[in-house]
Amino acid sequence: MIPEKRAAMKRIIPFLLIGLLIFICYLYFFVGIPEMVAIIQRIDLFYYSLAVVVLLLNMLANSLTWHYFLRPLSVNVPFRKTLLFTWIGAFVDLLVPAESISGDASKAYLMSKDSGENAGKVVASIVSHRILSMVVTLGSLIIGSLSLLILKFKLPMFVLNLILLVTLGIAISVVFIFLLCLKEQLTYKIIDSILRFLAFILRGRLQLDSLRSKTQKALRAFHQAIEALGRNPRSLVQPVVFSVLAWLLSVLMSFLVFVSLGYTVSLSVLVVVYSLICAIQNVPIGVLAGVGPVDIIMSSLYSLLGVPLDVSASATVLIRLITVWFRILVGFVATQWFGIKVLMGSSR
Repeated sequence: MIPEKRAAMKRIIPFLLIGLLIFICYLYFFVGIPEMVAIIQRIDLFYYSLAVVVLLLNMLANSLTWHYFLRPLSVNVPFRKTLLFTWIGAFVDLLVPAESISGDASKAYLMSKDSGENAGKVVASIVSHRILSMVVTLGSLIIGSLSLLILKFKLPMFVLNLILLVTLGIAISVVFIFLLCLKEQLTYKIIDSILRFLAFILRGRLQLDSLRSKTQKALRAFHQAIEALGRNPRSLVQPVVFSVLAWLLSVLMSFLVFVSLGYTVSLSVLVVVYSLICAIQNVPIGVLAGVGPVDIIMSSLYSLLGVPLDVSASATVLIRLITVWFRILVGFVATQWFGIKVLMGSSR
């Protein structure tokens, strides 16, 4: 296992260094590192510590959202397992350059293996969670943008175009996922095409018939689970509440980071920037945790919406320190702890 981990780290480090180098160049040429360091040195550690606590509460709320999607599907696991797999999923998301896809896949695998339930059920809960998160993000982006326009805030053309592009992209994605959830034959045709393509590429190394059989079984369980959730609207109340709570906590975390720097930002600006960054992070851009590109976009968005560039860059560094590096640290601990438990369980 140790050589495999070392090999994985060797693949990860170049991506990480490239992203960091891009962001450092941006800070050096466009912001001014000494000015930014001077601002960070004045940080109020009390409010910044509160921001860290809020992130932990956000992860708790996200775990509860997923947990209350699992319960109506009779996937009965202790909440501590849901919380653990949520942290591991976040860790994988941040380290594999395909954010939102890799984390969800790891969560589905771990939960189905641990619970012994059909993977289709677990995937249905994760897809439902994903749809809900996208709808909340879309709603917050629309409300935040409209509030800025009502307040006669002059939106730069770049920001306005980005809002329109992201809004359209999320809306199309939600409609497409809904179609896959409702149309079993369409979903099977798409997955079967992917399997045939992989079989062609791998030249006989893929057992296509066996995979088709397993896929059909999983898809049947997936659509039955989606139908079960649709027949019981009351079961969706708790996931919606916790999903909205998770979103509010994320915005609050950004607000507290700015407060720790002695700077207050309009709630509408925070909502718009957070919603845009959420949408951008869901695009697999090939850089670990979006390190570099996402940092630059976040800093630039705050600056374009009226925050001084040195303050926006400082806040971005501090926000990403919590949302990326702190989550990687806790996720790494959770992954190691789970691995040790599995190893101990298998040795008995």
